Amino acid sequence: MKIAALVSGGVDSSVAVHLLKEQGYEPVIFYIRIGMEEKSGYVGCPSEEDLEITTLIAKKYGCRFETVSLHDEYWEKVVSYTIESVRRGLTPNPDVMCNRYIKFGCFEDRWGKDFDKIATGHYATTAEIGGRTWLSTARDPVKDQTDFLGQITGLQISKLMFPVGHLMKSEVRKIAAMQKLPSARRKDSQGICFLGKINYNDFIERYLGRQQGEIVERETGRTVGTHNGYWFHTIGQRKGLGLSGGPWFVIEKDIERNIIYVSNGYDPETQYGTTVGIQGFHFITEDPWGEFDDAKEITFKIRHTPEFTRGVISRRGSLYRIESEKKIQGIAAGQFAVVYDSESRLCYGSGMIV
Repeated sequence: MKIAALVSGGVDSSVAVHLLKEQGYEPVIFYIRIGMEEKSGYVGCPSEEDLEITTLIAKKYGCRFETVSLHDEYWEKVVSYTIESVRRGLTPNPDVMCNRYIKFGCFEDRWGKDFDKIATGHYATTAEIGGRTWLSTARDPVKDQTDFLGQITGLQISKLMFPVGHLMKSEVRKIAAMQKLPSARRKDSQGICFLGKINYNDFIERYLGRQQGEIVERETGRTVGTHNGYWFHTIGQRKGLGLSGGPWFVIEKDIERNIIYVSNGYDPETQYGTTVGIQGFHFITEDPWGEFDDAKEITFKIRHTPEFTRGVISRRGSLYRIESEKKIQGIAAGQFAVVYDSESRLCYGSGMIV
């Protein structure tokens, strides 16, 4: 079997290569350059340390190694999407789009098509049911990354391998240490995939600038401060508001008037809701329900957390609506609601919150 292994220099993808070799495979290692780059020369280069470690992994295991570039595609599919979403007052999820369109989209079109399988260091698994391949959750609930994969396609999941998906993170670290992998003690990457070490607000300001507006207390209508543009803030945000007497939470944004609405207190009622509207719902493998008039029991996530929330999903035409069993914090338009079966095992797919 011909396997392409996407390796980033992190411990998870490094251990994935080790496990593939243990199983008798001879993967070809690919490092994808997807750092932010554009004509004016503003560059967030991929870490040279990432590339160096990936090179060492390839040498250690005697794997063929290729460095490939998807800069232009990344700008078009991920970075531009992020900027436009923020401009519209939405909360984007670049990592979701990167997985669908870059790692398993453009890469497949150019290089992956020549391989039987594509292996990554994602914490996820697959399940074979009824002759179809389904995306399923990882053994480690804290590291599970199926929510970031909620927009991939059925064809993509049928080709994917997740060698570390059946392991706890502690076990992955232990294997890396025992094998003396150069990535064994590396910290997990944090933040938006394309920014690297670039500050998020600096990135947003470069493209959207600043425009002063009011911060208004939702319950009283009282102006409590100012901000530099609604695009710097997201629903549920607590830090970075510069207000005294907190904590304060961002509850709502008026993008026409450039107003941020906030609530004060450790647990303000206004930051919670139970209804999640979804448009453009995307099923990964297939629609498990078809046309239905009742409500289906599900579990779901609206952000990257270890916990699943129970609820029911209903459908009206092309629109889906989730009613949560309990109140949830920070329902933000533009984010993805990721839907699972009632046992939180199979990931059915996701749609954008409206």
